Amino acid sequence: MVRQDTKTIYMMGIGGIAMGTLASMLKEKGFQVTGSDQNLYPPMSTHLEALGIPVCQGYHAENLARCSPDIVVVGNVIRRDNPEAQVILHNGAPYLSMPQAIARFFLSHHESIVIAGTHGKSTTSSLLAWVLTHAGMSPSAFIGAFVKNWEASYRLGTGRYMVIEGDEYDTAFFDKGPKFLHYRPQLGVLTSVEFDHADIFRDFESVLKAFENFVNLIPPTGYLVVNADDPHCLALSRACRGKVFTYGASDQADWRLVEVDYLPGAVRCKVSNPLSGAEEEILSRLPGRHNLGNTLAAMAVASILGLTRNQFQEALLAFQGVKRRQDILGEPNGILIIDDFAHHPTAVQETLQALHRFYPDRRLIAAFEPRTNSSRRAVFQGAYASAFDAADCICIKEPPGLDTIPELERLNTRQLVEDITKRQKEAYSFQSAADLLDFLKDYCSPGDMVVCMSNGSFDGLPQDLLQALL
Repeated sequence: MVRQDTKTIYMMGIGGIAMGTLASMLKEKGFQVTGSDQNLYPPMSTHLEALGIPVCQGYHAENLARCSPDIVVVGNVIRRDNPEAQVILHNGAPYLSMPQAIARFFLSHHESIVIAGTHGKSTTSSLLAWVLTHAGMSPSAFIGAFVKNWEASYRLGTGRYMVIEGDEYDTAFFDKGPKFLHYRPQLGVLTSVEFDHADIFRDFESVLKAFENFVNLIPPTGYLVVNADDPHCLALSRACRGKVFTYGASDQADWRLVEVDYLPGAVRCKVSNPLSGAEEEILSRLPGRHNLGNTLAAMAVASILGLTRNQFQEALLAFQGVKRRQDILGEPNGILIIDDFAHHPTAVQETLQALHRFYPDRRLIAAFEPRTNSSRRAVFQGAYASAFDAADCICIKEPPGLDTIPELERLNTRQLVEDITKRQKEAYSFQSAADLLDFLKDYCSPGDMVVCMSNGSFDGLPQDLLQALL
């Protein structure tokens, strides 16, 4: 039971992007926040330090005894046998999962707009939250990435709405359902549905069921905005009790993409808006077809909430993007260095195609670390082979932790490089980030573009490469 007079909050696994974001929000709301983690790295480590949130290094039972918190928030990285988890289970201390904490401390004051889907959640939710902010609606926001306009992954506003990135990954060791089931969406967005997270979903039917449960959360008075170009999204939307709107290039889309020009450094498109009854021209500086879909989703929601085309366009051009999403780190000696979160084969493919179109005159070098539980498994072995077709040179780093996966279920990076080479591409494998760095230092030339793709730290490769090429 959560005390009404809660003042001190302890967060287990505080260094993850979601937990660190929640810690920041609670701190700004006036709570005394501390926590623990094992491996902290920037930008979250420096962000927590700047906020004055103390972090215990490692998980130890005595950490909780020293802090004596009113409540503990448990991140989904924490296992039941964690020494701190054992303390709260045995002494009866009140605890919540991260999504429960968001619902408990924030959603009682706002109507939630939840962006869900396999791809595009961070960019769509960031863009939408920024558009509403720019229009003066003062939304709150909880995002799974750092929004460059704010240099933060959250916002505490005074307005009616809270924009939340809705993750389908499991909630906690004591709650194996998706996080988004706790977010009470009044308006939901479903961007795409593909198989992912092979460590928690046994098959695609399990993934579909999770998103079906999300759709069922929309009340009869609510709205669901779905990608008309994804047949799984359309099929799931039929069960929605609320009003359904669609977006995409499909003829059946409500916010329909009429025409599009992919230009160097920009994308120009015309969109048929069902609410205004007009074809509205939009200019964006976000690269690629996938970002065009993210933009359409945000435009649809903004229109439903009453914003005009001009309000949306002004905000879109002022949007600086999201860290680790086609994030330009610098251009030392004419070599453009980009950091990106892509790890699913579809995300890798879309990211590289987008950058190839955006920078058509640059040689594209893709450095990839398959670090997620799914990407380290053989389930995507075949799909990865064609995902890098837009790149000129592909560098695959051996992922960490392969020994935790049964040998026959592991991704074979050497075989992947062979399969990519068979597609008439230049490809190499590397055992370490240090080896890959040495290769790139010698290989890169002025005019090149290096895209570093990993959902983890990549052992510091993007920043190390930036420094090495200066």
